[in-house]
Amino acid sequence: MRRVIRIGSKRKSKAETRRKEFTESFNTRIEMIQALIPIGLMAVADQLEEEVVRLTGERYSRQGGLPGHYRWGSQPTSIYLSDQKIRIDATRVRNSLKNEEVPLQTCQALKSPREADEGLLRRILLGLSCRNYESCAEAIPETFGLSSSTVSRRFIQASSRKLKELVERDLSAYDFVGLFIDGKSFADDEMIIALGITLTGEKIPLGFIQAATENERVLKSFLNRLLGRGLSIEEGLLCIIDGAKGLCSAIRKVFTGRALIQRCQWHKRENVVSYLPKSQQATWRRRLQKAYEKPTYAEATTALNRLKPELKLINESALASLEEGFEETLTLHRLGLFPHLGISLKTTNCIESVMSLVSQYTNKVDYWKNSSQKHRWIASALLEIEPRLRRIKGYRYLPALRNALKQQLCLIKEAA
Repeated sequence: MRRVIRIGSKRKSKAETRRKEFTESFNTRIEMIQALIPIGLMAVADQLEEEVVRLTGERYSRQGGLPGHYRWGSQPTSIYLSDQKIRIDATRVRNSLKNEEVPLQTCQALKSPREADEGLLRRILLGLSCRNYESCAEAIPETFGLSSSTVSRRFIQASSRKLKELVERDLSAYDFVGLFIDGKSFADDEMIIALGITLTGEKIPLGFIQAATENERVLKSFLNRLLGRGLSIEEGLLCIIDGAKGLCSAIRKVFTGRALIQRCQWHKRENVVSYLPKSQQATWRRRLQKAYEKPTYAEATTALNRLKPELKLINESALASLEEGFEETLTLHRLGLFPHLGISLKTTNCIESVMSLVSQYTNKVDYWKNSSQKHRWIASALLEIEPRLRRIKGYRYLPALRNALKQQLCLIKEAA
């Protein structure tokens, strides 16, 4: 009995020891973190004083320093530590030979926030409002300038840089084999976004354009701009779209003889069943889906053609919808790669998932003031999510897609 009590007391003692060690370690870390703030301010003060001494010499000394340079009082100014704006008193230096004040390099270097407002940009994108930023900022008592107007101004600057980075990015460094294009409703506008698929399966946002509808003239201009930025179509490109006529026409005219169109099978199926009575839609949705899932072009064509006579008896408008762009819905079948790449490229799901991720950022905005604001938010969101986009399923078969495109477009003969 006594032995049991001794064992229990030992275990209790060890637990208390570990708890004390954790508490001491935790308190030590907290003290170090708290000490970093004044250490940073002290380092700034030392750096400023070192620069002043280099220019004017030691205080109250007439030796050292540069000719004609002398201390000229002090004035309050502001610098950034991380992305926090802090007021300090900086010594002024004057050059009597040129009769002008000498700016301190240390102050100039610390006038801009760290990493070009990347931290602030990410916080605003993730939902922290400009109005609430100050109360959630890092706790440095000396900081100031975190008003909603200041935060808003800095966010505009940071997001403008992101917009420029996206729309001016050189595309010649990428080897694209696929291109998704689709529109996203954005307030009262349509934002048409392009998403490239590289030969290794990575998804790269290429850009976007604001338009009322997916009309041919606007889309031709957009595609030409992508070509101007280095988008290569010399080895063929598979364009996956929802079937908008203006977009189809623009692709054919801009990418003449260098691209094939894969129309989204999901959109085509839904367009067909929308003409049918609700009581029959579920049945026909399953039948069309089963036909499109056939692994080969011959089998899929045969299965779909068998449905046409029956569909004609029910609704000729539904039949006309099925026949419109019929071959373009079977492009992957015709290339012989539907079993391998159909899961990723038979629909526009890839770009719609990207749009869903963009919406997680842009839906936080309650009121859109102007077009510039929309462009900046979309560009910032696209670049924010780009590193997290996964490669498409079946990416190992993309080289086979490249070869199939060359054969279908007769690009191999041209090269020979």
